[in-house]
Amino acid sequence: MTAAAGVPPDDPIPWYRRPMTWTWAATAAVLVVYTVLAWQRRWMSDDGLLVLRTVRQILAGNGPVFNVDERVEASTSPLWTWLLAGVGTIPGPPLEWVAVITGLLCAVGGLFFGLDGARRLYAGPVAPAGALIVCALPPFRDFATSGLETGLVFLWLGLSWWLLVRGRTPIATSIVLGLGPLVRPDLALFSVIGFIALVLLLRPRWLAALGWLGAGIAIPLAYQVFRMGYYGLLTPNTALAKEAANSDWPRGFAYLTDLISPYVLWIPLLLLVIAAILTRRSRILLLTPLAGALLLALYVVRVGGDFMHGRMLLPALFVLLLPVMAIPLTQKTIALAAGVAAWAVVAGGWLRVPYENTHQAVSVTDERGYWSWATGHEHPVLATDYLGQDVTRRAVEAVEGTKQPAVVVYSYGDVKKWFRFPTTRPYVTMAADSMGAISNVVSLDVRIHDGYGLASDLAAHSSAIPNGRPGHSKWLVGAWEVAEAGYGDYATDGEIRMFQPTEIDAARQALRCPEVREVLASTREPLTLSRFIDNFTSAPHRTEIRFPRDPLAAASCAPAK
Repeated sequence: MTAAAGVPPDDPIPWYRRPMTWTWAATAAVLVVYTVLAWQRRWMSDDGLLVLRTVRQILAGNGPVFNVDERVEASTSPLWTWLLAGVGTIPGPPLEWVAVITGLLCAVGGLFFGLDGARRLYAGPVAPAGALIVCALPPFRDFATSGLETGLVFLWLGLSWWLLVRGRTPIATSIVLGLGPLVRPDLALFSVIGFIALVLLLRPRWLAALGWLGAGIAIPLAYQVFRMGYYGLLTPNTALAKEAANSDWPRGFAYLTDLISPYVLWIPLLLLVIAAILTRRSRILLLTPLAGALLLALYVVRVGGDFMHGRMLLPALFVLLLPVMAIPLTQKTIALAAGVAAWAVVAGGWLRVPYENTHQAVSVTDERGYWSWATGHEHPVLATDYLGQDVTRRAVEAVEGTKQPAVVVYSYGDVKKWFRFPTTRPYVTMAADSMGAISNVVSLDVRIHDGYGLASDLAAHSSAIPNGRPGHSKWLVGAWEVAEAGYGDYATDGEIRMFQPTEIDAARQALRCPEVREVLASTREPLTLSRFIDNFTSAPHRTEIRFPRDPLAAASCAPAK
């Protein structure tokens, strides 16, 4: 019997033999594998807990601050902080688990958009070759959780790519691209590249292009006005603490090598580059991720990398993989895809950094491995899990054992313990180290100031230690806290003298320096309209303020009494 005129015959190919069926099956399989592998490495980093302190303050009604009545932006990603604050209103699970699961969902969502964007780019059946690198590399699995914004970074990058390939909603694409600096400030580099690609792909008239640009910059511009007026800086406080504008190319190249060499990463990347050349698709869509990845990687290398293995280079690598997350399987590419798959098996099963089990806490570190060892938990998620580390437990005990206002400082000398100094303030102030877990166990009323400067206005504006640890190159000694918040040279615990009187006196003099007073006023004076305006107008100058970390050197700027 022949088909009726105008009616197509039934598809003679069974569903299980259709190429697109296998494309979707392979995509689903990769997403499941990545989800399982990342879940097996679930954890919460101490820096992730630092973010949660700000989230807890928001949920408690104290605003986006780390300490009550101190306007310090201790989180690098505003969008991640506010996303967790929103999801954190859901009753039930602890906030730590909310952050872990939200980060994992974001990371998996980003991988999905990356894969589907590649499928749309090639407009046909594909195999998830590039996605195997994401599954195989331990840093991609570790930082899918961790409480940091990395999962959100993958989601934003994948969604931006998917919208560019789809090419149908320029306004929505512009708005999403504009969110880059709110995900991480350095992602503004990809925002610019992505917007240029959007214009080149759709070729709008100038008026329409300006409208797209306006839609893209509206949200980040509004937040920047808020940041300058509320916090008094051009950047997050963490950027000052890490001196994100400085250059350290040798250390940055070493950080790049630390990611590439252990996994022989150049092998799958070379195979995928060849595959991309053979497919010959839109040059704009192929060159956009390449340009974005180069800019992001160059920035990380320029600033000297980071102390967490691979973490800061993951966005650049993810962007580089976007056009080859999946590739068409042809006679020319099947051997290349097989090569990537073979590498993924070897890398995922056996290739590791040489310091994986050394538990080192200097230079570049296997951060998850270190904290799993230090806390005694394979999956340290809750802040209380960190009490398994002796230093963290003793710090919390020191705060909880302080029955009246005091400045609590740790002695790194011959006697390693916490000491309390008297204070005129009506609350407890702690000068802490690795204070993410500590700040989430103690009361929100306790002021936690870290010497690294991530959540401390004073320490962030201090000078860096030459050749200090990447990302943690600042350390402001507790004498500054005693000078600012306390009185007397002796700790009340056994009348111990931790600091020389001259050191504390010098710190007190330095606190009278005009620029130091300006920094403290911008963060600690009540936020009136005039304070907001002054913070806003003086933010460029205030961002540049630095003073010597040594109190004796810093005291020279103090005016005469």
